[in-house]
Amino acid sequence: MTKMMLIDAVHPEEVRVAVVDRGQVEDFDFESAKKKQLRGNIYLAKVTRVEPSLQAAFVDFGGNRHGFLAFSEIHPDYYQLPQSDREALIAEASASGRSVDDEDDEIDEDDDGESRSRSNSLKKYKIQEVIRRRQIMLVQAVKEERGTKGAALTTYLSLAGRYCVLMPNTPSGGGISRKITNAADRKRLKMIVTDLNVPEGMGLIVRTAGAKRTKSEIKRDFEYLIRLWTKIRDLTLSSVAPCLINEEAGLVHRALRDLYDKDIDQVIVDGENAYREAKDLAKMLMPSHAKKVQQHKAGSPVFAEHQVESQLDSIFSPVVNLRSGGYLVIHQTEALVAIDVNSGKSTRERNIEQTALRTNLEAAEEACRQMRLRDLAGLVVIDFIDMEENKNNRAVERRMKDCLKYDRARVQNNKISMFGLMEISRQRRRAGVLDTSSDPCSHCNGTGHIRSVESSALQLLRALENRCVGIKGGTVEAQAPTEVVLFLLNEKRHNLSEIESRHNLTLQISARSDMRNGDFDIRVEDADGKIVEPQKPQFVSRPRPPRPPEPDQEKEE
Repeated sequence: MTKMMLIDAVHPEEVRVAVVDRGQVEDFDFESAKKKQLRGNIYLAKVTRVEPSLQAAFVDFGGNRHGFLAFSEIHPDYYQLPQSDREALIAEASASGRSVDDEDDEIDEDDDGESRSRSNSLKKYKIQEVIRRRQIMLVQAVKEERGTKGAALTTYLSLAGRYCVLMPNTPSGGGISRKITNAADRKRLKMIVTDLNVPEGMGLIVRTAGAKRTKSEIKRDFEYLIRLWTKIRDLTLSSVAPCLINEEAGLVHRALRDLYDKDIDQVIVDGENAYREAKDLAKMLMPSHAKKVQQHKAGSPVFAEHQVESQLDSIFSPVVNLRSGGYLVIHQTEALVAIDVNSGKSTRERNIEQTALRTNLEAAEEACRQMRLRDLAGLVVIDFIDMEENKNNRAVERRMKDCLKYDRARVQNNKISMFGLMEISRQRRRAGVLDTSSDPCSHCNGTGHIRSVESSALQLLRALENRCVGIKGGTVEAQAPTEVVLFLLNEKRHNLSEIESRHNLTLQISARSDMRNGDFDIRVEDADGKIVEPQKPQFVSRPRPPRPPEPDQEKEE
């Protein structure tokens, strides 16, 4: 089975994107209409409070709560200083910027161009000395609102394209991603960037996706970003704070821009509007790959046909089973994630040390995959099974390091401690699955989660579509919570009618007050009144390359 990108945009309430490699979901992203993404949006904001104790400012940008703007993220242009002092400060900051070859990986692989270098000369000022209340700033959201925390903002703007990132007010930033390791490609790209004549005061980063691109392709992407910045600047001059200046593109656009790579053989889109958007975007960004974008026309949903739905349903479970019989238990708090590794039914090895090693190696791979799928971020602590030999701990650390290379977020990991714990710091790229598709439980005051009505209704609707495949005539009876049934009958009545007409059957949905969101029961009878049992999905396991035996095993054999 080839590597594919699947886009499910049939229902406007939720758009989902999955990258599937040989039957296994390797990356997943989604967007809910209930909670719009803030990250990447550019706002004209007003400072409401300057907090000297935090060396930060709180600004009103039009969100649910005020955003947090650290002093290090404020451009010297906004300092309330005499003009000569401000110009000297900007010149000093530009002169102390890093060279092209010293650019960090994170600038490119974050897909947002966030520059982490700030001049040390800024330390001579305090925020209360140079920033005033009611001051107007152009800011960009870099972190989503979470819990009681507002969105994190910056005045160092970045505009991401397919092959490069434009930083309109960061003159010291720019260069080539370190993940482009080929010396010939780096030299060629440096010459291309030099020929582009980037305006003074701006920075340009060539992303990993632009490694093999031609000069004309990179130039077209650069010119598009320049036009976008001109539009943003003109709109800013005619706007009144607080207001939204530029909204980050939708999920379909971001998926083709950030998730798509040359290894993907097909992009299958389910949904007419999303297909047209993806096709037009592919023709504009990558004309030679536009033929890979295809519309899903089969009767069953695209995720169900490629056996992805059941894998995504496991995201909502705190327990993740491993092939060897072990399992992971994942528990999330506001800024910390605990992952516990257990051997479970894993009894194939000849001693406890080998059992622990085998389970920990498999758990390291699965933990990295779950961090990508669920967007587990903040401080992640993995409690591995204790092992006596240091070489086994080093083997698990190497496996973890190799698997983290495929993560697009900024990740830092430590060694396994004497207690068997590994600490990982991971950047948050989007709102987590539980945050967006679930509501705080009213019975436990938010200490647990139940699946939201919209998400539960879509889950039931997809299950009905999947159960009706291959059935002509008969009756399908479904039982679900009252609120879920009301949502289906009121908001998704036309989808139910389409299922009935397509399969020539009758749908009967009844409400039960003793069910919780996410629970449902479906009973199918054919035209002769016989009960039709659901078919068990056939999973395609991803083949693993053979691993060399450990040195001790070679000696014993």
